[in-house]
Parts: sequence; C-alpha cells; structure tokens
Amino acid sequence: MSTVDVTDLTFEAEVLRSDVPVVVDFWAPWCGPCRLVSPVLEELSEEYAGRVKVVKVNADENPGLSEDFKVQSIPFIAFFTGGEMENSLVGARPKVVLKEAVEELLAAQG
Repeated sequence: MSTVDVTDLTFEAEVLRSDVPVVVDFWAPWCGPCRLVSPVLEELSEEYAGRVKVVKVNADENPGLSEDFKVQSIPFIAFFTGGEMENSLVGARPKVVLKEAVEELLAAQG
C-alpha cells in the first residue's frame, strides 16, 4: 500500500474516520526536506500496510487543513488515531524516528 493524496474534501473520510491510525504528511513540491521524507514515508506505508495508513496533504493546495492543524513549517507530520491528532513532528526526520512515532501510535491504539 502506498501513500494516498488527501485534500480538504477527503480529509475527514480518509483521516478522521479511518479505522486504523493515520500518518499525515503536510508537504509542498518546492520543499526540499519534504522530498527527503517522502520516500521514507512510502517505505513505512509498505511496512505497516493494513495497520497504519499514510497520507499526504499538499499544504499549498489545502490551506484550510494547514490552518486547522496550525502547520507553521513543513514537512509537518501528524499522527492520528480515532480521529484525534496524537503527536506531530516538524522537519525532516530519519526513518528510525518516524518508525518510533508510528510504533507509539499503534501502542496507544491498544
């Protein structure tokens, strides 16, 4: 399973109503650090297929979502479970850090 592009219109269905935890990557095409994180998130989406959904939100094209979640800087990676944002990371992070955050999300889910 690879990452899914989400917009203002599909966010509620794809993220807030998801029956599995969701990792949301707020990014933009011009953002260098975003391009570094993207392949790592693709890998995680494969590793956690069926247990965690990884989605991408283009922050430039979906300013409402960026405003709702107070995204000040990208990449902004938000971790949701049960429709609530549980954690977030700002900036490009190594895979080990992202994987740890996903594991915490799964552990919190029970």
